[in-house]
Amino acid sequence: MPEELTTESVNPASVDLDRLDSLELVRLINGEDAGVAAAVAKEAAAIAQAIDLVAERMAAGGRLVYVGAGTSGRLGVLDAAECPPTFGVSPGLVMGLIAGGSDALLKAVEGAEDSVEAGANELDGIGVTAKDVIMGIAASGSTPYVLGAVRHASALGAATIGFSCNEGSRLAEVAELAITVVTGPEILSGSTRMKAGTATKMVLNMLTTGVMVRLGKTYGNLMVDLQATNRKLEDRSARILRQLTNLDDGGARKVLASCSGELKTAILSHRLSMTAGEARERLLQVGGRLREALEERV
Repeated sequence: MPEELTTESVNPASVDLDRLDSLELVRLINGEDAGVAAAVAKEAAAIAQAIDLVAERMAAGGRLVYVGAGTSGRLGVLDAAECPPTFGVSPGLVMGLIAGGSDALLKAVEGAEDSVEAGANELDGIGVTAKDVIMGIAASGSTPYVLGAVRHASALGAATIGFSCNEGSRLAEVAELAITVVTGPEILSGSTRMKAGTATKMVLNMLTTGVMVRLGKTYGNLMVDLQATNRKLEDRSARILRQLTNLDDGGARKVLASCSGELKTAILSHRLSMTAGEARERLLQVGGRLREALEERV
């Protein structure tokens, strides 16, 4: 029952919320938010396990699919949308499904999260197979749309992860791997867009960043697989290339242009005096891992 969920319970620190002045209110919310990172830290082992699971499935041709409703769904869609420009992956590698579809990104779609069948049907709509990982996201851990999707994913043989913010949730029971970040009662009772939403964003950031590091999408802490789709990212590509070579800005941009804007190709081409084609072939042979391409004989 909702009243038994910690995310739905009354926070004693904020029972006089409407009596506070703005500075008191800000300090109270900030104080509550300060505990979110500690709550996430308690699930570090489970998050690391999720990273390894997803990286293994992706290396074998699988995808990561987030499924959620409301804030949870929006955060999943957001994280999925950020992966292609940041890591140079195809838009379909990480996907986000939200109850109510694209309309629900901008406004609430009443009742959409209450359909168990909708969650299952949407997985069929994108052709989920046993290669994929389905991550159900629900602060309550009881959203029917999410539970339906996770149960159906299991029946299809896909790996499943359940993220929730309540101990002993139904989502944790039905998922193969549970990540349960107990953030406690919200400042505004039941408003899980707050602490629970912050915890969700933190975990999704960790998950996809960790997966992409495991898959060789970075060199050190540099995003060498980024897609330079705007001027800011073009400038970042040139800056990273200068950082990893002896090139000046003009030289870096010239090398990037000769490599069709592919940053890893440009780095390797310049560092090892290769053509763009030779650099691409070398990267292909080592699974796109720049460090291996630079350091090992192929």
